[in-house]
Amino acid sequence: MHTVYPFKDSDEERRSISFNANIDDNIYEENETIGVAIDTVSGGNASENGNQQSSLDTIVENEKEARRFIKRIAPQKKQDELVLFPLNKFSDPMELQNYLDPMEKGYSMGLLSDAGCPGIADPGAVMVKRAHAKDLIVKPLVGPSSILLAMMASGMNGQSLAFNGYLPIDKQERSRALKRLEKHSGDYDQTQAFIETPYRNEQLLNDFIKNLSPSTQLSVACDLTLPTEWIKTASVKQWKKIKVDLQKRPTIFLFHKELSI
Repeated sequence: MHTVYPFKDSDEERRSISFNANIDDNIYEENETIGVAIDTVSGGNASENGNQQSSLDTIVENEKEARRFIKRIAPQKKQDELVLFPLNKFSDPMELQNYLDPMEKGYSMGLLSDAGCPGIADPGAVMVKRAHAKDLIVKPLVGPSSILLAMMASGMNGQSLAFNGYLPIDKQERSRALKRLEKHSGDYDQTQAFIETPYRNEQLLNDFIKNLSPSTQLSVACDLTLPTEWIKTASVKQWKKIKVDLQKRPTIFLFHKELSI
């Protein structure tokens, strides 16, 4: 279940927009978005400057998906009051320079990510970095993270965890990367985590089985928080006998090699 706190006064000097996704909901369902609220340090309260914030200024990955999500969790919010700034691989770097202008005028803004956490394998990190450079307060909000949920359910070392994002697509480069990261895992007792485009999941699983040592532990966490959720940790040798359909199912992969002696 999602909750939203639109324009709730946090104190007399600041106003913030916050989105929060509870952990018992489907973090992978379309539009399941977790937000980071960005608030202002300098510039004062917009209302004190004679300006009343009537619009909902939000940086989003996809405007259509963001509107649908906001409508779902805050149906009372008028769509024509939403001021959305697209941030994705197609965004013009020159346009991004002005995205935080409302905050410098004393307004609050929101940052939404499609099906994930802003700033974690997500373009939102760019705006968070700029917010810090401008002395603006960044407020991360509590919400589910598929990476941490997978780690929690893996049984692997959570004291040292490296999130590697996507592996190289080229087969030779991917093989070299896996062998290098596996050695690092064994040398430093570190769990390695990965994501992949859902339609490439089965190929990635096969690459793990092909390139990792038989004794290395491999964990697959699929459809987290969904009724179809499936999580399994086993040795690479055992994975050769495990049959699972990962096609187009959001999945987190983790592996851990025992300490080298």
